[in-house]
Amino acid sequence: MIATILSSTVLLTLLLSIGLFFFIRASVKDRTEVVRLISGQPQESLFPEVEQYFAQRSYRVAGLDAAQNQVTFAGFVRPSWFLAIFLSFLAAVGILCLTLVLSILFPQVGMGFLGLEILSPMAGIFYWQKAGRPEQVSLQFEDVGKEGTQEMQSAIVVKAHRDEISALQQALRLQQERSQ
Repeated sequence: MIATILSSTVLLTLLLSIGLFFFIRASVKDRTEVVRLISGQPQESLFPEVEQYFAQRSYRVAGLDAAQNQVTFAGFVRPSWFLAIFLSFLAAVGILCLTLVLSILFPQVGMGFLGLEILSPMAGIFYWQKAGRPEQVSLQFEDVGKEGTQEMQSAIVVKAHRDEISALQQALRLQQERSQ
């Protein structure tokens, strides 16, 4: 019975360790999406608002294609101190659990496995080095008419990180176009 409990504990701990590893790796994954956002105002009044919004977020105009009505903004996304510390904390807890299981498996080493805890800050360092990177936001403006009226509204095709799209959508009160 003890062997069964021990083997299942080791298996679960190893599975949790693998999950933690992939969670830490996923924290720096590129999550670029392309969405179409609709605004109730015409393109001429929407563009200055978008430009001001990105200027406040420390983006600059990196490219402008007047023929296709497209603009590209570039900026640097800083890593989050909170997430770096949180990932280091999660790694510390995960390594502590692994250490406890290893000390039960190998009683002759005992708590010598606690030295593995010095590896936990590497999760925060990994995140910090990989998460801070230059980002580009590509916007293509389109004029669209409201159904049944002569009133014009604008659509923006945005290619950016999903968090940036969400922040833009909330700040400028844009609606995401629904797929049919």
